[in-house]
Amino acid sequence: MKLAFSTTGNDMTAALDPSFGRAKNFIVYDLQTQDFTLISNTQNLNAAQGAGIQAAQTIAKAGAAALITGHCGPKAFRVLEAAGVKVYNTDVPTIAEALARYKAGELTEANAANVEGHWV
Repeated sequence: MKLAFSTTGNDMTAALDPSFGRAKNFIVYDLQTQDFTLISNTQNLNAAQGAGIQAAQTIAKAGAAALITGHCGPKAFRVLEAAGVKVYNTDVPTIAEALARYKAGELTEANAANVEGHWV
């Protein structure tokens, strides 16, 4: 199973970016192999609109079964939900801590967006 994380960094020790659609990067971590892939999201950093939708499509195409991020808007949430990608919102500072909490069952699956659209 693969987990996606929004981040400003480029490895598993990086900060978890509270923004999803306009996060600098995504890390897709494979729970079985413990390897990760870095995916750039620079095309959406300054997008006038549609950043969340495009980011959600990127996560779905990467094969992630779940997204761990700070905030997810309504349009992105709908795309992720339609693709079968679970969303977990958290305010932990790093990807490593978010992963540890996920593995410990300490994160709760979101049932809706937790911010309005165009959250920055």
